[in-house]
Amino acid sequence: MKFRPLHDRVVVRRLEGEEKTKGGIIIPDTAKEKPQEGEILAVGPGGRDEAGKLVPLDVKKGDKVLFGKWSGTEVKIDGVDLLIMKESDIMGVIAK
Repeated sequence: MKFRPLHDRVVVRRLEGEEKTKGGIIIPDTAKEKPQEGEILAVGPGGRDEAGKLVPLDVKKGDKVLFGKWSGTEVKIDGVDLLIMKESDIMGVIAK
């Protein structure tokens, strides 16, 4: 991927949602909710505080994160559906 986000933005790839319910019922694509979990593919250098000092991001490439349902802007880069969002839209990092 040849894309570098600016400032406090990150590029996230959604992780695939569940294909079946716990009871074994297969969920069709039209009924699936978009997952709110993703993997960070790229991060910007960070935001600036009031003094103009660079504040680095808390997340890094490869982190698995949870984000809000309506967070980010959907884009297609190199044929892959991705999200670009601010770090503040991320609710947390999933521990490995």
